[in-house]
Amino acid sequence: MSSAAPVPTAVDCIWCRRPFDNRSTHLTLRTRCASCGAATTDPPPTDDELAAAYGDWYRPPAERRFFFAADAILNRSRGLLASRVDQIMPPGPVLDVGAGDGTLIDALRDCGREATGLERNPTRTDLRDAALSEIDGQWAGVIFWHSLEHLPNPGEAIREAARLLLPGGIVIVAVPNNDSLQAQCFGDRWLHLDIPRHLAHLTTRSLRSGLGAAGFKVERVSYVRAGQILIGWLQGLVGLLPGKPDLYQALRREGARGVNQSVGVRMLAIVAAVVLVPVAAAASLVEILLRRSGTVYLEARLL
Repeated sequence: MSSAAPVPTAVDCIWCRRPFDNRSTHLTLRTRCASCGAATTDPPPTDDELAAAYGDWYRPPAERRFFFAADAILNRSRGLLASRVDQIMPPGPVLDVGAGDGTLIDALRDCGREATGLERNPTRTDLRDAALSEIDGQWAGVIFWHSLEHLPNPGEAIREAARLLLPGGIVIVAVPNNDSLQAQCFGDRWLHLDIPRHLAHLTTRSLRSGLGAAGFKVERVSYVRAGQILIGWLQGLVGLLPGKPDLYQALRREGARGVNQSVGVRMLAIVAAVVLVPVAAAASLVEILLRRSGTVYLEARLL
C-alpha cells in the first residue's frame, strides 16, 4: 500500500522572502519568520482550496451582506477613508488593490478623485481583474485596505506600488495585527486569522520593515483607523459558548454565509454578542491604548 503524498510546506517567508530555518516558529497552519516577525500560511492552500474559500457566498452579487446596519457602517467608514486619502495624497489618480464591491472607489470618485479598483473575479464592470505587475501609469496613491494579507506575494506588491507611485506618492495599508491582544487570546480561533484566505499574517514591526525596504517612510500608524477591532473580540468571546456559535456568520444574510447554523444558534450568537458588547469594548480600548489592537493602519510616503 503506497504512503500518502507529503503535505506541501512553505520554505520561505511570504513577506520578506527569507528562508525558514531552525529559528522559525511553527504554529497551527502557519509558520512565523524569525527575521521579520510575519507568519505565512503553511501549508500554502491549493488553487482549488482558494477557489472554494472565495465561493459565491463570500461576496454575493446582492448589495447587502449583513443584517442590521453593518453594511451602512462599512459604507460610512469607506467615505471617511476616501476623505482622508484625498486630504493627504498629492494630485493624481488612486489605485485600490482589492476593491471588493467598489464602495471605496465610489467614495473616492465622489471626492473628485480618479480611481481604479483591482479585484479578483469582480462583480462590477468598472473593476479590473489584474495583478499589480500588469498595471502601468503614475499614481498619487495605492491602497491595500484589508487586501495585502490575501496576496500570494505581498512584499512584491509593495514594491510594485513603489514602482507605480509618483514622487511623494502614498501607500495606505490596513491589515489584521498578528501581534494584537485578541490574536494572542483566541489563537487559532481568532476571527482575523481567516485561513486559507489570509496568506500573510503581519505585525506593525514587519510592515514597517517591509515598507522601509521598499523605499517608503512611514508617516502615520493608527490602531483605530483600520476598524474591525470590536468584532474580533465579540467573535472570540461568543465562540467560547457551548457549541461554539459563529457570530460573524450569524450576522451575514442568507446567501452570504459560508457556515450553516440553525436559527436558534444564530439568535444565541447575536443575543450573546449584545450582552458582551461592554466586555468587548473594554478589551478593545485596552489593546488600542497598548498599541496592540486587532488591526493596524499605516500611511507611508515614497521617498
